Amino acid sequence: MTPRWLSRPNLSRQLLLAGSLSLFGAAEARAQAAVPVFNSGDTAWVLASAALVMLMTPGLGLFYGGMVRRKNVLGTILQSLIMVALIGVQWVVFGYSLAFSPGNEWFGGLSWAWLNHLTPFSDSAPTIPHAAFAVYQCMFAIITPALITGAFAERVRFRGFILFSLLWATVVYDPVAHWIWGGGYWSKLGAIDFAGGAVVHITAGFSALALALLLGNRRGYGVERMVPHNMTMVLIGTGLLWFGWFGFNAGSALAANGTAANAFIATNTAGSVAALVWCLLEAFHRGKASALGAASGAIAGLAAITPASGYVGVAEALVIGVVASVLCYGAILMKVKLGYDDSLDAFGVHGVGGLWGVLATGLLANPAYGGHSGWFYGNRSLFMVQAQMALATAAYSLVFTVLLFLLVDKTVGFRAEARDEDMGLDLSQHGEEGYGS
Repeated sequence: MTPRWLSRPNLSRQLLLAGSLSLFGAAEARAQAAVPVFNSGDTAWVLASAALVMLMTPGLGLFYGGMVRRKNVLGTILQSLIMVALIGVQWVVFGYSLAFSPGNEWFGGLSWAWLNHLTPFSDSAPTIPHAAFAVYQCMFAIITPALITGAFAERVRFRGFILFSLLWATVVYDPVAHWIWGGGYWSKLGAIDFAGGAVVHITAGFSALALALLLGNRRGYGVERMVPHNMTMVLIGTGLLWFGWFGFNAGSALAANGTAANAFIATNTAGSVAALVWCLLEAFHRGKASALGAASGAIAGLAAITPASGYVGVAEALVIGVVASVLCYGAILMKVKLGYDDSLDAFGVHGVGGLWGVLATGLLANPAYGGHSGWFYGNRSLFMVQAQMALATAAYSLVFTVLLFLLVDKTVGFRAEARDEDMGLDLSQHGEEGYGS
């Protein structure tokens, strides 16, 4: 006898019910798939990394502030710290949109101005909230114009500096970030820059060179003794920069994963070996290793490893750090021979170090880390596109820095008056002193 539940009327009802439940389940699954699911570990790491990178900017202020004369220490530190405020506002109003929103190959649009209409996820960071990615990138935008201040320390008007920095971030930094990180021209050609060798260090370094030449030397340069007034401050700043650099490089993995761990190790390795090599170079060249040399070497190595940190292992990081130290040391010696006043060696360390790092990425990218192969691993084309990107970024930064300098100098003025420079920027620009009497 056929069971009642298998009779035709009951069977139809069962099939209808099963079909309804199936459709409901599919609809529910689609609804759940439409709701973003963020990875809490990745989100926490990126937010912590953003805080680490933010700490680098006041650390840079201490690093630069210790290297100037006493009468300029306060103004020099402020030039770094004020970028947190100035670019922090510019970025959320329109800077992030220009750098990362959909646009063309050269510029983003304004669809994400005021951080409105953000997609739940960024295409660059699919496991974290879009806002977390935006604030992390904000910290890169903040420190980059601050790096430039080392080239013109002790001789610019504060108002001219503020106007220039705002314009530079908009005209130079934001477009270059779009080219390389925002889906623009160079990213489509296959160029890679893990954490900012081109976007940060080449743009800042070559702009620094342009401004050092355009502004001219400090009054008394080459005649008066201009040595760091507080090396303790320089070393504290170096430590803060080194500490923050782990967020800068390892954070650029945008996830708490093996790539972040590898970038962390590569970063520390390159900075360490570069500091040691710089000390050795000084010992052979001058007879003594200096604290300033150790600090400069560390920063040179950290700058150079930045674009490669997610794509190389320890062996490649050691090579990058050693060569960075030699090249940057040579660049500073060349500066002295040529007689131009890059006050705190912004070009010699960041421009040269960043350029070498971008090229080294094309040479040494190891397919075991990040999947990219450099020339030494059989892929010559990566080096070629890296070289083209580096040269294009340097040329663009130089040209537009010159144009912006002329605009600012003709409107509000850029170079401080002679009497203000002699008095010191602390008193002449801010009416304050870095140290009490």
